[in-house]
Amino acid sequence: MRKIAALLLLFMGFNGISQSNDQLAEHYKAFYNEMRLQGDVNGVINALTHLNVLAPSKERRDTLAFVYMNSNQHLQALNTIGIEKNSDDSDLAVQVKAVSLKALNQPKRALEHFEVLFSRNPSAYLAYELADLKIQVGDNDGALANIEYGIANAKDDQKYAFYERQQPYEVPLKAAFHHLKGLGIFNKDKNNIDGAIASIDEALKIDPNFNLATLSKQALEGRKQKPEGETQN
Repeated sequence: MRKIAALLLLFMGFNGISQSNDQLAEHYKAFYNEMRLQGDVNGVINALTHLNVLAPSKERRDTLAFVYMNSNQHLQALNTIGIEKNSDDSDLAVQVKAVSLKALNQPKRALEHFEVLFSRNPSAYLAYELADLKIQVGDNDGALANIEYGIANAKDDQKYAFYERQQPYEVPLKAAFHHLKGLGIFNKDKNNIDGAIASIDEALKIDPNFNLATLSKQALEGRKQKPEGETQN
């Protein structure tokens, strides 16, 4: 009889915990919705973290990582979902890994995730990210292939943002590709300065106010006037 009573109490305890968890989960769902309405990022993170403890799900974990990424907390985003390449990752998870690894200056690791995104849903924007990363890691041929895709597929109304000035600015995506092509040409053959400048000129034809392209052209013209290795007396 005592054993039956003890089991009954244990069952009632588990049932009470289950009901309590369900109530807490409902509370944090409501809290999450309220924080979203208020635009409170920290509140959203708090709510999702509690929900992932109370009722874990892959979708909630990916969403939490995405919120971290969007608030520039890239290390926290990767701590939430990891950095490994998994074939069953959602598009959202792959995006978080790609963007956060790039932000943390891990171009080789970021590149493999951008490749996955591009294979699932190719776009001119993804082609630009791939080309940029490939230039960083020294894959100039691969970068130029992505650039040609981007030039062919970029729409006139698509823009890309740059941040080398105090005030960020946007240029047409196609202009950004022509600038990147110039860098790729030069990196592939340091003697082909004219080819690199010609591509950057194409970027400046599209947007004469493209500041980074102007700076790159000036740097290339400086190298042309003063060959590499030459020193002043």
